[in-house]
Amino acid sequence: SFPGGKREASDSDAVATALRETREELGLELGEGSVWGMLRSLPDRQGMLVVPVVANLGPLENLKLSPNPEEVAETFTLPLAHLLREENQGYTHFRTGGRYGYTLPVFLHGPHRVWGLTAIITELTLELLAPERY
Repeated sequence: SFPGGKREASDSDAVATALRETREELGLELGEGSVWGMLRSLPDRQGMLVVPVVANLGPLENLKLSPNPEEVAETFTLPLAHLLREENQGYTHFRTGGRYGYTLPVFLHGPHRVWGLTAIITELTLELLAPERY
Protein backbone atom coordinates (compact mmCIF):
# COMPACT_ATOMS: atom_id res chain seq x y z
CA SER A 1 0.00 0.00 0.00
CA PHE A 2 0.99 3.63 -0.20
CA PRO A 3 1.73 5.90 2.76
CA GLY A 4 -1.49 7.22 4.20
CA GLY A 5 -3.59 7.91 7.20
CA LYS A 6 -6.24 10.11 8.69
CA ARG A 7 -6.08 13.85 8.49
CA GLU A 8 -4.98 15.45 11.75
CA ALA A 9 -6.11 18.83 13.06
CA SER A 10 -2.67 20.27 12.22
CA ASP A 11 -3.00 19.22 8.53
CA SER A 12 -4.26 22.09 6.38
CA ASP A 13 -5.50 19.81 3.57
CA ALA A 14 -5.10 16.40 1.90
CA VAL A 15 -1.68 17.34 0.51
CA ALA A 16 -0.41 18.26 3.98
CA THR A 17 -1.74 14.94 5.30
CA ALA A 18 -0.01 13.00 2.52
CA LEU A 19 3.32 14.78 3.05
CA ARG A 20 3.15 14.21 6.83
CA GLU A 21 2.25 10.53 6.45
CA THR A 22 5.07 10.03 3.92
CA ARG A 23 7.51 11.57 6.39
CA GLU A 24 6.18 9.54 9.35
CA GLU A 25 5.97 6.20 7.52
CA LEU A 26 8.91 6.31 5.09
CA GLY A 27 11.17 9.03 6.47
CA LEU A 28 10.88 11.03 3.23
CA GLU A 29 10.77 14.79 3.61
CA LEU A 30 8.93 16.07 0.55
CA GLY A 31 7.99 19.65 -0.14
CA GLU A 32 4.76 20.81 -1.72
CA GLY A 33 6.77 21.53 -4.89
CA SER A 34 7.13 17.79 -5.47
CA VAL A 35 3.33 17.29 -5.52
CA TRP A 36 1.84 16.87 -8.99
CA GLY A 37 -1.77 16.83 -7.83
CA MET A 38 -4.58 14.77 -6.41
CA LEU A 39 -6.56 11.94 -7.94
CA ARG A 40 -10.29 11.59 -7.43
CA SER A 41 -11.41 10.57 -3.96
CA LEU A 42 -12.07 6.86 -3.44
CA PRO A 43 -13.99 5.06 -0.69
CA ASP A 44 -12.10 2.43 1.30
CA ARG A 45 -13.73 -0.75 2.67
CA GLN A 46 -14.89 1.09 5.78
CA GLY A 47 -16.54 3.83 3.70
CA MET A 48 -13.95 6.51 4.49
CA LEU A 49 -12.82 8.67 1.59
CA VAL A 50 -9.20 8.35 0.50
CA VAL A 51 -7.63 11.22 -1.45
CA PRO A 52 -4.59 9.93 -3.39
CA VAL A 53 -1.86 12.56 -3.75
CA VAL A 54 0.67 12.04 -6.56
CA ALA A 55 4.20 13.39 -6.12
CA ASN A 56 7.55 13.16 -7.87
CA LEU A 57 10.08 11.46 -5.59
CA GLY A 58 12.98 11.88 -8.01
CA PRO A 59 15.26 9.03 -9.08
CA LEU A 60 14.61 5.92 -6.99
CA GLU A 61 18.33 5.20 -6.65
CA ASN A 62 18.69 8.54 -4.82
CA LEU A 63 15.95 7.80 -2.28
CA LYS A 64 16.98 7.05 1.26
CA LEU A 65 13.99 5.46 2.91
CA SER A 66 13.81 5.13 6.69
CA PRO A 67 10.63 3.10 7.16
CA ASN A 68 8.95 3.30 10.54
CA PRO A 69 9.02 -0.34 11.74
CA GLU A 70 5.79 0.20 13.70
CA GLU A 71 3.93 1.05 10.49
CA VAL A 72 5.91 -0.44 7.58
CA ALA A 73 6.96 -4.10 7.35
CA GLU A 74 8.61 -3.87 3.93
CA THR A 75 9.11 -1.49 1.02
CA PHE A 76 9.38 -2.34 -2.68
CA THR A 77 9.07 -0.61 -6.02
CA LEU A 78 7.86 -1.66 -9.43
CA PRO A 79 9.14 0.00 -12.60
CA LEU A 80 6.62 1.77 -14.81
CA ALA A 81 7.59 -0.63 -17.63
CA HIS A 82 6.61 -3.61 -15.43
CA LEU A 83 3.22 -2.11 -14.60
CA LEU A 84 2.53 -1.35 -18.28
CA ARG A 85 3.19 -4.92 -19.50
CA GLU A 86 -0.12 -6.63 -20.25
CA GLU A 87 1.07 -9.93 -18.77
CA ASN A 88 1.48 -8.17 -15.40
CA GLN A 89 -2.05 -6.70 -15.43
CA GLY A 90 -5.20 -8.49 -14.45
CA TYR A 91 -8.60 -8.13 -12.87
CA THR A 92 -10.24 -9.90 -9.98
CA HIS A 93 -13.99 -10.45 -10.15
CA PHE A 94 -15.72 -10.51 -6.78
CA ARG A 95 -19.04 -12.13 -5.97
CA THR A 96 -21.47 -10.85 -3.38
CA GLY A 97 -24.58 -12.71 -2.38
CA GLY A 98 -23.81 -15.53 -4.83
CA ARG A 99 -23.72 -13.27 -7.88
CA TYR A 100 -21.29 -10.98 -9.66
CA GLY A 101 -20.50 -7.98 -7.48
CA TYR A 102 -17.59 -5.93 -8.80
CA THR A 103 -14.21 -6.07 -10.56
CA LEU A 104 -10.91 -4.62 -9.34
CA PRO A 105 -7.50 -4.38 -11.01
CA VAL A 106 -4.54 -6.44 -9.85
CA PHE A 107 -0.86 -6.18 -10.80
CA LEU A 108 1.09 -9.45 -10.88
CA HIS A 109 4.59 -10.92 -11.19
CA GLY A 110 6.39 -8.48 -8.89
CA PRO A 111 7.75 -9.21 -5.42
CA HIS A 112 4.13 -8.94 -4.21
CA ARG A 113 0.70 -8.95 -5.83
CA VAL A 114 -0.65 -5.38 -5.91
CA TRP A 115 -4.40 -5.39 -5.32
CA GLY A 116 -7.24 -3.58 -3.56
CA LEU A 117 -7.13 0.16 -3.11
CA THR A 118 -3.42 0.22 -3.95
CA ALA A 119 -4.14 -1.33 -7.37
CA ILE A 120 -6.99 1.12 -8.02
CA ILE A 121 -4.72 4.08 -7.23
CA THR A 122 -1.96 2.54 -9.38
CA GLU A 123 -4.40 2.12 -12.27
CA LEU A 124 -5.60 5.73 -12.01
CA THR A 125 -1.98 6.92 -11.97
CA LEU A 126 -1.09 4.82 -15.04
CA GLU A 127 -4.06 6.30 -16.90
CA LEU A 128 -2.56 9.74 -16.28
CA LEU A 129 1.11 8.92 -16.85
CA ALA A 130 0.74 6.67 -19.90
CA PRO A 131 -2.73 7.14 -21.43
CA GLU A 132 -1.58 5.84 -24.82
CA ARG A 133 -0.27 2.61 -23.27
CA TYR A 134 -2.68 1.91 -20.45
